[in-house]
Amino acid sequence: MEKCLPVQPRAVRSFVLRQGRLTPGQNRALSQLWPKYGLNPGTSSWDFDTLFQRKAARILEIGTGNGHHLLELAAQNPHQDFLGIEVHRPGIGQLLSLAQERGLNNIRIIHGDAMEILSLNMPAHSLEGLFLLFPDPWPKKRHHKRRIVNEVFVRHVAGALHHGGFFAVATDWADYARHIEAVMANIPLFVPLPPTAVENFFAQQTPTKYEQRGIRSGREIQRFMFKLNMI
Repeated sequence: MEKCLPVQPRAVRSFVLRQGRLTPGQNRALSQLWPKYGLNPGTSSWDFDTLFQRKAARILEIGTGNGHHLLELAAQNPHQDFLGIEVHRPGIGQLLSLAQERGLNNIRIIHGDAMEILSLNMPAHSLEGLFLLFPDPWPKKRHHKRRIVNEVFVRHVAGALHHGGFFAVATDWADYARHIEAVMANIPLFVPLPPTAVENFFAQQTPTKYEQRGIRSGREIQRFMFKLNMI
């Protein structure tokens, strides 16, 4: 994927790059389909109306994995546009291939660090919603500083969402769920939605492979949804 810019170094990251083996199909998708579906991080914000050639509601997923959740969102909501951020090339290759197979034109994928992309490239108040599904929990105490959910990250999320936009989070680690609740309690811009509304919303979502793995492991899935209230 030659046109993907490398992730710029910073002190603490929420992920570790694993050099997964690319299948021939994934490698072909990366080389052939990136110009169609890829967005390259840079030093300025994107113009989504130009990129998608229309005005529409936009939703971002951070950490798309194999892409099935994002693909289903795009397929079920052709009137909306969807963006995904992922750092692992095999998952990106699979997502690109499936997007092409399904003829989806309302999806774009970004290869890079979500923190940097939110701060440098995401237009202010341009998103209707943001998904963060099963981020790495970094369960060891010495690694807690790597957890992506922190006050800096959440304030970047607030800057990317428009008024009334949603921030949906799910985890299968109880300690991380408590951490999410503590962080969000310190950001009064976000109002938690009641459990029934959260349950109904997530019931419409396609389970990710990480959710399925958590269920198989016997861990409780905990889901949160917050609404941005800038007034």
